[in-house]
Amino acid sequence: MNQLVGILKATTGLATATESRPLVQCRVSVIMVVYRTGPALMSSLQHVLDEALVDDFIIVDNGSPEEDEILLRSIAERELKVQLIQGHGNVGFARGANMGAKAAKGRALVFLNPDAFLQPDCIRQLVLATDGQPSPCIVGARVLNKDGTEQRGSRRGEVSPLTTVLTFSHLASRIPGLTRFEIHREKEPLPAVPIAVPTVSGACFCASQLDFERLGGFDEGYFLHVEDIDLCWRARRMGGTVIFQPHAEVIHLGSTSLTHPVKVEYWKGLGLARYFRKRADNPWRRISATLMSPMILLVSVLRPLLRRRQR
Repeated sequence: MNQLVGILKATTGLATATESRPLVQCRVSVIMVVYRTGPALMSSLQHVLDEALVDDFIIVDNGSPEEDEILLRSIAERELKVQLIQGHGNVGFARGANMGAKAAKGRALVFLNPDAFLQPDCIRQLVLATDGQPSPCIVGARVLNKDGTEQRGSRRGEVSPLTTVLTFSHLASRIPGLTRFEIHREKEPLPAVPIAVPTVSGACFCASQLDFERLGGFDEGYFLHVEDIDLCWRARRMGGTVIFQPHAEVIHLGSTSLTHPVKVEYWKGLGLARYFRKRADNPWRRISATLMSPMILLVSVLRPLLRRRQR
């Protein structure tokens, strides 16, 4: 990845003449998994197509409506940088993203949600933040709402059974002595430089091809959600680092999927239960994680119903 950083510096006037290399030697691939995204998809695609540093764009279509399938094929036919993978059905995000990574030509991989819009300089800032970091390294963007405020989940603390219970119950935000257990950090002051954090958002993040392969890609045991938390956890366990890059911004609409919210939360609950069982490192924690699984699933499924009642 350091070679890619040198190339990006050279092409943007940040490097000396001795560091200069042709950009074609190191490519940046954007990987996007698509499934019933809705109207936001086409705008998200265009933002990637307009990004000069991206010359390899892999779209993994897990099963779009027919009109979107046709439109994606027409884009792939006219845009040389686009690789379209279709026809495999809905295999879940983790498996779809791994398929995209295997097809990627880039030494740097940027995973981007189909309802997220790249902002100017986002790609370059993501790649530059990898420079000199322990491997495997994951760099997450600052994820914004439409109004420009930082989105919940953009940068996060350690996701564990304890922090999840205290965060979901709002106890961590309401009781001063428990604030250190709050997972979400979007209300903290914005750092001036990239900083190490336990977890970043999967809506937009960067990793080198080598580091992603070293991590074994996403764990395909997750169907939808939590695979990003798992990836960050495994990177840190292997001696690597997870970086939040405040200067790489992406606007993430969220909740644009045509899939019912309860179904989405069901998969999130299953993912959390799996993650807690996976990270349990002794028999007692494994028993606790197993016993907590039904409660985690129930709370996850009830959350969209409770939000609807509160409106």
